[in-house]
Amino acid sequence: MRLSRMHWFGIIAGILLLAIDFIFFLNEEDMNLFIFLVGITMVVICLPFVVSIVVNNQREQEMSEMFLEFSRNLAESVATGTPISKSIINMKNKNYGGLSPHVQKLANQIQLGIPVEKSLKNFSYDVNSPVISRAIALISEAEKAGGEIDYILESVAKSISEVEKLKKERRAAISNLIVQGYIIFFIFIGIMLVMEFKILPLTEGVGSLGLFNGDISNIDQASLSQSTYSPEELSRPFLFLLLTQGFFAGLTIGKLTEGSVKAGVKHSFILTIAAFLISSGARLFLG
Repeated sequence: MRLSRMHWFGIIAGILLLAIDFIFFLNEEDMNLFIFLVGITMVVICLPFVVSIVVNNQREQEMSEMFLEFSRNLAESVATGTPISKSIINMKNKNYGGLSPHVQKLANQIQLGIPVEKSLKNFSYDVNSPVISRAIALISEAEKAGGEIDYILESVAKSISEVEKLKKERRAAISNLIVQGYIIFFIFIGIMLVMEFKILPLTEGVGSLGLFNGDISNIDQASLSQSTYSPEELSRPFLFLLLTQGFFAGLTIGKLTEGSVKAGVKHSFILTIAAFLISSGARLFLG
């Protein structure tokens, strides 16, 4: 992934916020504000990268849908007896959304005399979509072998149509599970907060059972105080548990809905950041 201005802006802004946090809030007795601001800093740094991933996924989805229209038009043109190279050149000015620049580049390469097979490989490399790459491989073989190219192109269009249809059906079928997953996760956060602020304070002052060696008279107040754990120390693993749960739950949601772990990055970001900010914010205002 190439770093754009948006990425650099997020990185620089995050570094500045982190520097301010270390300078003014690191030596505070209450570290909750410091930890909360560290979370805000991570949001500022990571948000541009997450946005880029989401935009790229949407762009890839749009190009896959528009490639279906491109394949249909190409099949119709070849069916009339027009060579595949000439058909692509004739289609270069049609609107295919985000795929249009790549179609125009493909047509320009063919006009310059670059072989169709080589031009299609460049097209597949530029688009960088698994579905389109498989379709381009079939079209290249059909163009090289000759024969009923229009029939093969029509089969490719039908195949892409079925793939897109199955993806939409899967997203529609699992949409309710996504909502349930988010609800369950936030209920889980609520349970962790209740345990942290209502149950763990009751354990304050409880010593380690390892001190009991059979002679209770040997236990003094000093040894008992040294073995106790504060609620903050006991609640720290809860935050790690929430972050781990949010990260992997988001990846799972993306894999189920889009068939790609990369598509779950946005869900992981939302759940992880929500868990961190809610947990650290609760410590800041309620602790």
